[in-house]
Amino acid sequence: VQLQASGGGLVQAGGSLILSCAASGRTFSTYTVSWFRQAPGKEREFVAAISWGGGSAGYADSAKGRFTIARSNAKNTVYLQMNSLKPEDTAVYYCAARSGANYSYTRNEYDYWGQGTLVTVSS
Repeated sequence: VQLQASGGGLVQAGGSLILSCAASGRTFSTYTVSWFRQAPGKEREFVAAISWGGGSAGYADSAKGRFTIARSNAKNTVYLQMNSLKPEDTAVYYCAARSGANYSYTRNEYDYWGQGTLVTVSS
């Protein structure tokens, strides 16, 4: 499966953005998808994940209550709604996919990665 992340940009603190991860392939519904992010000089970290059917989702503590992950298997797309953005959310955001029903918080367990989209939050 090939992934294409989009939707990043410059936003003021307190603002919102919606990231999209569009996937190719007819078997997208059999993949769990996650968002990771990498800030300058830092390790890539888990942000949010959603199961292949969309019935289960997980979030990093930093994202809980502010970010929402959702998917449309009909559109082969996963979304990340980000609200109440903070300067510390500034990073390149990557979507990643792994086959199977269960998501993982560990980046090494993902087989497919998008190219990343930059989110910059100004104070």
